[in-house]
Formats: sequence, structure tokens, C-alpha cells
Amino acid sequence: MIFAAIYLFIFAAMNHFNASSSKVIASLIALLLTFVSAFTMSLYFFNLLGQENEFVFLFFAILFIFTVSFISVYFIINQYILKRIEPIYKTIDAIKIPHKELFDNIDDKDIIKELRTDVMGWAKLKTREIEQLKSNEKFRKEFIGNVAHELKTPVFNIQGYVLTLLDGAMEDPELLSKYLRRTAKNVKRMVSLIIDVDTISRLEDGQVRLDYSRFNLCDLIGEVIELQEIKQDKYNIYIDFDELDCGEIFVKADREKMLEVINNLVVNSLKYGKNGGKTYITIAENLNKVFVSIKDDGIGISAEHLPHIFERFYRVDKSRSRERGGSGLGLAIVKHIIEAHHENIKVISKEAEGTEFVFTLQKAIENYSNDQI
Repeated sequence: MIFAAIYLFIFAAMNHFNASSSKVIASLIALLLTFVSAFTMSLYFFNLLGQENEFVFLFFAILFIFTVSFISVYFIINQYILKRIEPIYKTIDAIKIPHKELFDNIDDKDIIKELRTDVMGWAKLKTREIEQLKSNEKFRKEFIGNVAHELKTPVFNIQGYVLTLLDGAMEDPELLSKYLRRTAKNVKRMVSLIIDVDTISRLEDGQVRLDYSRFNLCDLIGEVIELQEIKQDKYNIYIDFDELDCGEIFVKADREKMLEVINNLVVNSLKYGKNGGKTYITIAENLNKVFVSIKDDGIGISAEHLPHIFERFYRVDKSRSRERGGSGLGLAIVKHIIEAHHENIKVISKEAEGTEFVFTLQKAIENYSNDQI
């Protein structure tokens, strides 16, 4: 009964102190062993000793038993814990933790609670990594599938034209010229796709270095409009932008990359604008930012498609998109370039009411040379 009471007392004490510390556990067990030993000695050995030596012997015996018990139990418990947690720490930290260092620090904290926290954190991290790998694998498969699909049509067309010419059509000057023009058109489409795939791959990998400079945005837009004169006539769409009225608005950005951005957005507005319509280019500015808007009055984009238009190879109207050319990567490239400048782009559109793209640029400080930017 006495030993049962002592056991219950120690068990309650361990729960009360939440004793996962090896020192607390060793102390309580040493106390139990000391009490049992002292009780045993008082029964069997005290009758052999004189009255005057009884308490001195008991004191030193208790001190010795407690010390030996504490050291032994403490060492055994730590070795027991270390044997089980050391491989776990080595696994989750992916490093070799010195045995002595872990042994020295094992009692500085609630080791079981700390281990549980570390394992849970490690598990969450690995779960996120696995999810990311699955997402990347899915994207890789979709990307390869989309590239193959986009290349398939021009390759088959080129094959058909070449085989037809080899079968005798080349003897007819009119057919020869017609099929060569069509072949050249499909080759151009393939080259455009390959260039765009290479561009977006380098942008996503962070391999593209931005060459910042200070330049007049109005001049750049005027340059883009001159490049697209033929397409304006082809689609019968007028680009409404007054370069003289715009004057001088200087920005800090990569000029060549911004030329690509504005050119892509202008071409997009011409392809999907309405015959006889307009593309409006406007610029607004505040103290630090310049806001560029490129708006058309064409077919517009329905609400269900808006969240996806910056995705690679996403097409709102697939048949019309392929008919009017393009790789399906233009808007994805635009978004990557804008974000590489740490700026924002958004789209506003309603079906049959036109589409507007608005992006921001950093305003350049006056009197700064390119070397100071």
C-alpha cells in the first residue's frame, strides 16, 4: 500500500509538472528509489548500527542513492530519447547533428513538444513541395501538349504543300507561287511560336535581364503605330493617338521590352477590333506612376474568360485566333514583362463592347541620365 501510494504521488507530480523534461523524470524516479532503499535499510541494517551512527549513515546513504539513481536514470532516459529522435532530426533537417550537441540541449526545452512541432512543420513543407511538383508536372504536360498542338497545324500544312508541289504542281507557275506563299506563311507562324516559347521560358526562369533606361514613352508609342500601319489598313481600324499632344512623358523601364508589350497589345486590339473601328491609346500620370491604356471597340471578352486571358495558349475564340495568326503567348509574355518591372496590368472588358488593357510604369525623375537610373 505504501509503495502504491508513493507511485501514485510521483505519477500525479509528473502530470502536474507536465514532466517531459528528462531531469524532472530522473529526479522523481531517483526519489522513489531513494525512499524504497532508505525504507529497506531502516528495516534490516539499523539494528546492526549504534543509535548514534544511525542518522549519519541514513543521511549519507540517502544522498549517495539519490545521486547515483539520478545520474543513472538521467543518462538512460536521454540515451533512450536520443536513440529515437536523433534519426528524425537528421531526416527533417537534412544535416548531421552532433550527438553531444543534441545530448547537451535535450533538456533545455520540452523535447517531445519541440519534436512534434518540428515534424509537423517539416510535413507541411513537404506537402507544399509535393503539391508544387504536381502542379509543375501538370503545367509541363499541358505546355508540351499546347506547343505540339500549335506546331502540328503549320507543319502538316507545309508537308501538304511540299508534297503537292513534288507530285507535279510545281510545273504550274500559278500553283507554285500560291503554295510557296502559303508555305512561307506557315513557316513564319512556326518561327513566331518558337520565338515566343523561348521568350516566355526565359522570362519564367528569370534569365531575362532588364536593361533600364530613361526614355520618352510618347515617342515609343508613335514608333509602334508606325510599325503597325499595314495592319491598320488590313483590318480597317484607326489608332487614335496624338503623339504631339502627348508631348514628353519620360519613364524608367527596359525600352525594348516595353516596345514588345505595347506592340503586342496594339496588335491584339487590331485583331479583335471591329471593321471600321478604333483603337484608343491614352496616357495619364501622377507624381510617381504613368498609366497606359490601350482600348478597342471590338468583340470584347465575356466575364468567364477574363480570369484566364493571361494564361499561356489561352484563346477566347480559338477558330478566329488561329485564323488571324499569333502563338497564343502574346498576353502571357506581356504580363511577365510588366511583372518583371514590378508593375501591374489589368484588363477591363465586356462582350461586344470592347476591351481595355491598363498597365503602369515607373515615372523617370527629370534630369537623370541613363547611368543614374
